[in-house]
Amino acid sequence: MNNNEIVESLVALLSEDQVNTNQDDLYDASADRYKKYAKARKVLDVPMPAAIVYPNTTEEVSSLLKYCNENGINVIPRGGKTATEGGLENWKENTVVIDAKNLNKIVKIDPYNMQATALAGVELQTLEDELRKIGYTTGHSPQSKPVAKMGGLVATRSIGQFSTLYGGIEDMVVGLECVFPDGHISRIKNVSRRAGGPDIRHIVIGNEGALCYITEVTVKIFKYFPKNNKFFGYLIKDVETGIKILREVMVNGYRPSVSRTYSEEDAAQHFYHFHKNKCVLLFMAEGTEGIVSATCKGIEEAVEKFKDGIIEQVDSQHIEDWFNHLNWSQQDIDDEYEGMMEKDAHAGFTTEISADWETIPKIYDAVIKRVREEFPRAHELTMLGGHSSHSYINGTNMYFVYNYEISCAPEDEMMVYHHPIQRIIVEETIKVGGSMCHHHGIGKFRSEWTLDEHGSAYYMLEKLKEAFDPKGIMNYGTIFPQEEGINKYIK
Repeated sequence: MNNNEIVESLVALLSEDQVNTNQDDLYDASADRYKKYAKARKVLDVPMPAAIVYPNTTEEVSSLLKYCNENGINVIPRGGKTATEGGLENWKENTVVIDAKNLNKIVKIDPYNMQATALAGVELQTLEDELRKIGYTTGHSPQSKPVAKMGGLVATRSIGQFSTLYGGIEDMVVGLECVFPDGHISRIKNVSRRAGGPDIRHIVIGNEGALCYITEVTVKIFKYFPKNNKFFGYLIKDVETGIKILREVMVNGYRPSVSRTYSEEDAAQHFYHFHKNKCVLLFMAEGTEGIVSATCKGIEEAVEKFKDGIIEQVDSQHIEDWFNHLNWSQQDIDDEYEGMMEKDAHAGFTTEISADWETIPKIYDAVIKRVREEFPRAHELTMLGGHSSHSYINGTNMYFVYNYEISCAPEDEMMVYHHPIQRIIVEETIKVGGSMCHHHGIGKFRSEWTLDEHGSAYYMLEKLKEAFDPKGIMNYGTIFPQEEGINKYIK
């Protein structure tokens, strides 16, 4: 089929005002924030989709998927457009983007049963604002909170800044509704727990649009006590000291909502007014007065235990002010885009990984050493560092951050700079048993390592694709490696 035929069929299935063929919008829909610089400079090297469609109901999503499945048309599910790993990038000529914009209703807020239900296109900020009015919170606060949407957050297995207390999105999802390529609608009921076989929520959570389309989500909610918030900040001698203190807090059973440690270089980006060229450790405690009091005591005890690595304590107001300005709005995204149109530069990239407590410092040191010694453009790096921002009883993450001066064509930037650095990070992580992707997902540009990531367990992942998307119409190239795409767009 050609694009005109696809568009005609889509209009017949929906209505004319639900089918978008505006060329600027199609160009924007052809890639996500992974290639933000190339997109801004109008040099994207991927095909544009035939159309963006806006279904109003789950039944319309079902009809759309059934049509695309029968006609071999690639489908890219889209929520708030904040993906960073190429999951929204288009690698097929015949592609339809199904956007959740019109699935924008909050179905129910149920404070007695401590859960809220929303359609996939509801912005997280919108749901959070409604909950705050009655003294509750989702507990989910990614940096993209003002623009991210519920379906996309679940599809990408997202995490928020307060995850150490509330968990990742997978800990919050109670039930959901989704649609598979053959049009089948599945509803996973809302219960507190069950032992009815494998947890089928996890077929859907984190599928990145490669198996199904999420239409509705129910998440837990929590009571909100902002008046009790307490902040701690410290200058410390090195990253390893920070990791040890984070571990001490976690293994003793305390759950600060935020627990982070930053390298000197990364701290300079965030805490320019007080970092003094040192590593930074910070915490936030929230909840009831009793919980906050106990958590604060646990933090202070951990800091005291490793006091030889503490240089000085920081005014807590600095930490609070930083958190209050951490999220980025649509205006911030638009301003960044405008800036990239005018300048041959932009803020660099990140690669987030996870491992156990013992291994994370080793990965960090090995990566920094290899990048500085092996990356051919290391002299063009303007910053190389990282931070740990999400901790668990048995380990933590490491968020590698790197900025660089760009001295190549805009369309080559990712392959010249980001991808070689990311390759080193992924290699060092996988070889010691860590995960190459903590919360941004695999997308399309880590899919070449999907088999290495899962090893013998890839068998299970592969069988899910064969079972639920046998014709391969769902988000071609995302999660599941495709040699054609890898050869053309990665290597």
